[in-house]
Amino acid sequence: MNTKIKELRKLRKISQEELALAVGTTRQTITSIEIGKYTASLVLAYKISKYFGLTIEEVFDFSEADWED
Repeated sequence: MNTKIKELRKLRKISQEELALAVGTTRQTITSIEIGKYTASLVLAYKISKYFGLTIEEVFDFSEADWED
C-alpha cells in the first residue's frame, strides 16, 4: 500500500523515530509502512493520520489494496 508518510514527515522535518514515538510504534514499523512491506492496522493508520491532521484516505492510498472478499 502506498502512503504519503515519508513526504509528510519531510515537510514537517521529523524523523521516523519521532513519528514512531508520537504514535506509539517503532521506527522499524514506520520504515516498513513507508516502503510498502507492512500495512498499518486501522488503529495505527488513524493515529498517523491524526498526527498529521489529515484523514486516513489523505495519508494512505487504498487504490491498489488487496481486498479479500
